[in-house]
Amino acid sequence: MSAQPTTKKFGSSTRAVPHASQKAQKWYPTSDEPQKKQVRKALRPWAPRSTLQPGTILILLAGRFRGKRVVLLKALDQGVLLVTGPFKINGVPLRRVNARYVIATSYKIDISGVDAKKIEEISQPKYFVGEKEKEKAGEEAFFKQGEQPTKKEVSKNRVEDQKAVDKALIANIKKVEFLASYLATSFSLRKGDKPHEMKW
Repeated sequence: MSAQPTTKKFGSSTRAVPHASQKAQKWYPTSDEPQKKQVRKALRPWAPRSTLQPGTILILLAGRFRGKRVVLLKALDQGVLLVTGPFKINGVPLRRVNARYVIATSYKIDISGVDAKKIEEISQPKYFVGEKEKEKAGEEAFFKQGEQPTKKEVSKNRVEDQKAVDKALIANIKKVEFLASYLATSFSLRKGDKPHEMKW
C-alpha cells in the first residue's frame, strides 16, 4: 500500500504533511543517467529523383570539385551517386557524391557503350575504401614531422578502370559539337543571376 499524507494542525489551520517515503531526496547523483536512444532499425529505401538518370550531366555544388560538370553513371544506395568527369576533359575522377548537393541538367549523354560489368565492380563499397598507412612511432616518425607529406599514388587498377570507363564516354561526347568544352568549363553565378529562374 502506498503511504498517504497525514494531516496536522498548526494553530487554527491544518495542512497535509507528506509521509517520510514521499519526501524529496536529500542527495542527488552528480551526473545524469544516460537515456536510451531510440535507434531506427529499418532504413527507409532511398528513391532517386526522376531527373537523376544514368547519363545525365550534373553540376556539383559541394566538395573538392564544386562547380564542375560531371556525368552520372549510376545511382547507388542511401542517396549516393557514382559520377565521372570524364577525367581527361575536366579532371574529375570516378567518385561518389551526395545526391543532395548536385543540380541535374536536362541534357543526357548516351552511356550504352560503357561496360556495365565495370560499373558494377566500381559501385561496390569496398572499391573506394582508402588504404591506411600505419607508421610506427619511433625515431623515423619523429624526424619526419617537419617534412612535407608525400603525394598519394593512385593504384594502377583504379587508373585502368578510369580509362576503360572514360574511353566509351569520350567517344560519345566528341560526337556532339561543343559538348566537351561545356563539360570542361566550371559553373558559376554572376551578380544579378537568379538560379530559381534558370532552366537547367
